[in-house]
Amino acid sequence: MDLALLRTFVTVHRAGSFTRAAALLGLSQPAVTAQIRTLERQLGRPLFLRQARGVTPTTIGDELAHKAAPHLDALVEIVESGPDEESSVRTLHLAGPPEFTAERALPALTTLTGEDGQAFALRASFGNAEETLEGLAAGHHDLAISTAQPRGGLLTATPLCDEEHVLVAAPGWATKVGPGKVRHPVTPVLEVLPTLEDVPVVEVHESLPFVSRYWAAVFDSRPAAAGTVVVPDLRAVLACVVAGAGLAVLPRYLCADALARGDVMALLEPAVPPLRTYFLVVRTGTLAMPHIARAHEWLLRAGVDWS
Repeated sequence: MDLALLRTFVTVHRAGSFTRAAALLGLSQPAVTAQIRTLERQLGRPLFLRQARGVTPTTIGDELAHKAAPHLDALVEIVESGPDEESSVRTLHLAGPPEFTAERALPALTTLTGEDGQAFALRASFGNAEETLEGLAAGHHDLAISTAQPRGGLLTATPLCDEEHVLVAAPGWATKVGPGKVRHPVTPVLEVLPTLEDVPVVEVHESLPFVSRYWAAVFDSRPAAAGTVVVPDLRAVLACVVAGAGLAVLPRYLCADALARGDVMALLEPAVPPLRTYFLVVRTGTLAMPHIARAHEWLLRAGVDWS
C-alpha cells in the first residue's frame, strides 16, 4: 500500500474535508479525491461518506485511521527532522490573543529558546480565536492559544488555564458606585446594577464582549450602556480605566498589579466570578515533533499556576 495514499487519507480523516486536506498537503482537490478513490479501490471498501459539507468516515475509515495515523506521524517526524536533528534549531510558530500571549505565554516559552541541544527558535503572531485556529489548520502555526475549543479531528485542544474576569474602575468611579466590594450574590449585586449603568464603559469592541459576558453571568442581563472608549487591546483598556475613562471587565492577571497599587478598584466580588477557559491547540499528530511537544508540555506546566 502506497504511504502517500495513506498520508492523504489520514489528512482527509482529520480535516473532514477534501478541500481543507488539499490545502494542508499542497495538492489540488481533484488530486486528493483521486488518491482517496485509488485507496478505496485497493481496499475494496468505501472510506468516506460524501456529504454537502465535507466528508464523514465510514467504520472502516475510522479503523484504518486509528491504526495508521500514529505510524505516519512518526514517519513524518523522521523525515522532517532529518538525520542530524540535534545540530539544527527548529522554529516554533505560536499564535494567540495578543495580551495573554505577550504577558504569559511568551515569557514562559523564551526560557526554552536558549538551552543547548534542545533549543528552538520562536516566532509569534497575534489574532482572535477564529484567525489563530484557521491559521493553525492551514499549517501557518505550530501551536495556538485559543478561547474557543475547535471541533473535528484536524485540531486537538487541551485546556490550559481558566481566566477570572474582574469588573474594575478608577477609585473616583468606585466611590460613586457606592457599596464597593460585594461578597455575596443576588440581592446586593442587583442593587448595584442601576449605579453601574451610569458609568462609562471601556471595551475592546463595539459589541462589548467582555462586559456583556460579565453582565450575563453576574446580573443575568445585558449592559444598558454603549462603549464610550473602544480600543482593540486589553492593555490599552486598562490604561484608559486607570486614567478615569470608566469601568471595564479585565482578566485578573492583567490588572492584578494595578489593583495592588490602588490604581483601579474591583467594583464587585461575586461569590462565583466569571471565568473563561484558554485552550492549547495543535494539529492532530504534530505532538510527535519534539520542539512542539516540549513547548506544549512547558505551557501546560506553567498553566497550573495561571488559573
